[in-house]
Amino acid sequence: MTSIVQLRPLSGAYNEDGLCYLLELDTCRLLLDCGWDERTRTETLRGLEEVASSVDAVLLSFPDLQHIGAIAYAYGKLGLRCPIYATTPVQQMGQMFLYDLYESKRQQEDFTTFSLDDVDDVFEHMTVLRYAQSVSLGGKGEGISVTPFNAGRMIGGTTWKITKDSETIVYAVDINHRKERHLNGSELSRGNHALRVPRPTLFITDARAAVNVVPPSRKDEETRFVSKV
Repeated sequence: MTSIVQLRPLSGAYNEDGLCYLLELDTCRLLLDCGWDERTRTETLRGLEEVASSVDAVLLSFPDLQHIGAIAYAYGKLGLRCPIYATTPVQQMGQMFLYDLYESKRQQEDFTTFSLDDVDDVFEHMTVLRYAQSVSLGGKGEGISVTPFNAGRMIGGTTWKITKDSETIVYAVDINHRKERHLNGSELSRGNHALRVPRPTLFITDARAAVNVVPPSRKDEETRFVSKV
């Protein structure tokens, strides 16, 4: 049976704001990432404010602010109450990213947009998955399964495969195809049979790295890294 699939960019699709998409599969609403930036301007989250309380599940792909920056605010202030899925590194490092953001903002102003309790609460309620571990959603998401795969770029970075009946959706943003010394490249480039989808119903990606026409060599990257240590 064919499902009704709709995708709505809430932020980050037309500018450099944090990434956040609303994916609707029939009556189920999935939030793909919940990004923000260091400015923490609530006016950039109008789309998220409209839908947060009606979201049925959240899939997080990376631990940086561009992908999880607004998750504590959404949980503490916008009524986001649903299962949230991430890999262990995304959960643990993402919490540290938000601790750091909170402390830096508190040093600059009387910051009340979210609290450390909001950060602790949302990360304690996350469901941690391993790569290639599928989970079936409940409630309005009955019949939908989600599976994380390695996206490269950062430890724990995730490409999500979402399936329901004959529909297969791949969410792959900020991926890195190149194998690094500490990290494999994206599963999309390694020919993983579980992720190989010749013609997905929907393939969601981004073009933020498009300006890097010729990526720097590994030697140049490592030299630059060592110079900053």
